[in-house]
Amino acid sequence: MLLLAGSSALDGPRTFGEQVAQAISTWRTSGAAEIWRRGFVPLEDLSTMPQKVRKQIGRDEEYGWVVAGSLPAPPAGAQIRWDDGSTMQVPVIGPSEALVAVSPWPEEWIWPGRHTYPDGEAYQLTGATFTTMRLKTLRGMATVPAWRLRFSNLPGPIDQVAVDQEAIGTVEDAVGDFPLYDEEITDFQVLDERTLLVKYNYGSCSGEALDVTVRAGELPDVVVLGLAVPYQGAGPCAGTGGFGQDVIRLNQPLGDRVVLDAISTLPVLCHRAHNACRAGRG
Repeated sequence: MLLLAGSSALDGPRTFGEQVAQAISTWRTSGAAEIWRRGFVPLEDLSTMPQKVRKQIGRDEEYGWVVAGSLPAPPAGAQIRWDDGSTMQVPVIGPSEALVAVSPWPEEWIWPGRHTYPDGEAYQLTGATFTTMRLKTLRGMATVPAWRLRFSNLPGPIDQVAVDQEAIGTVEDAVGDFPLYDEEITDFQVLDERTLLVKYNYGSCSGEALDVTVRAGELPDVVVLGLAVPYQGAGPCAGTGGFGQDVIRLNQPLGDRVVLDAISTLPVLCHRAHNACRAGRG
């Protein structure tokens, strides 16, 4: 069960045109567009490991992660190098911060004495080497700084991207807080240069499927997608989440335009590649 407010909140629904205008203004003026075009936007997991390590972690998922040896200090900075020859100087995190990114547990638990695990039920980080790894990004394949983390009780190392995304800025931080509604564009697929298959979520106060329509607003640099959901009354209601998909036809070819969700102002791609828009560590 969900508590749903939808676009019929107490302050009155905004028109789709108003949503589009607000989304485009936020995108262009917040710095998010610049990060998207010229920044570091990863499209893959920020850690890699041998399959035998992944299997053991999956089997021992309740294990802790702790520092159990001396760790090197991080360099003052490093460089991302894209395959097209472009580069970007970036600050980096240290190996203990890289461990936080790998671990599902709070940062304070990685230091000995801060949290007690049963005997043998914690992965022991005993060393780290500053290195690089290959990563797919919005700007193409890149060689990025990374930490190779070594554990006394894992059958191989874990490589973790060392870029300090919080320091260089992320799309999500640039956009800032946005209103929380139950309407959301979750994904899209390009069927041809002007046709998109769009997936979405919405809230239904009655619990029944609603007649939802996808709408699009287009500008030369941006496509904004939103939903037309039947009016369900003012204020919140206890209901259920629904989902669906629809095909829309654009007036112009999509090209390299970014596709935004009208409510959050975030690129729809953020749902598919979670590290693209937020810092990939705790």
